[in-house]
Amino acid sequence: MFKGFAAFLARGNVLDLAVAVVIGGAFGALVTALVKDLLTPLVAAIFGKPNFATLHFTINKAAFLYGDFLNALIAFVSIAAAIYYIVVLPAQKLVELRRGHVEPTMTACPECLSEISVAATRCKFCTAVVKPASSPAS
Repeated sequence: MFKGFAAFLARGNVLDLAVAVVIGGAFGALVTALVKDLLTPLVAAIFGKPNFATLHFTINKAAFLYGDFLNALIAFVSIAAAIYYIVVLPAQKLVELRRGHVEPTMTACPECLSEISVAATRCKFCTAVVKPASSPAS
């Protein structure tokens, strides 16, 4: 039973996930500190409120800390933007570079706009004669 569990933990994807969670937590703490210590005071200085995190309103002696929520919202948007621009966008560019230029295999019929093969000489939907976009390999 322990050997199966050890084999499960030794899989690459489990270890990668564990590393990602730890790094993600550290990155989240870093961005939260950035928002709390730099961005929030900058926003507060612009709008004239020196301590943005303590903004609140009270209803029936219950305090609603919307300033703290705004801090969390700014932190979330900052983390999402950083992940997109640092991880997702470069990964998409890398995939595009690896694929290279791919020739299209389908085109639109000039008569009915249905999708047909680029080598077709007649549309299979409306039977219109079409000029092949590229000459088929001989």
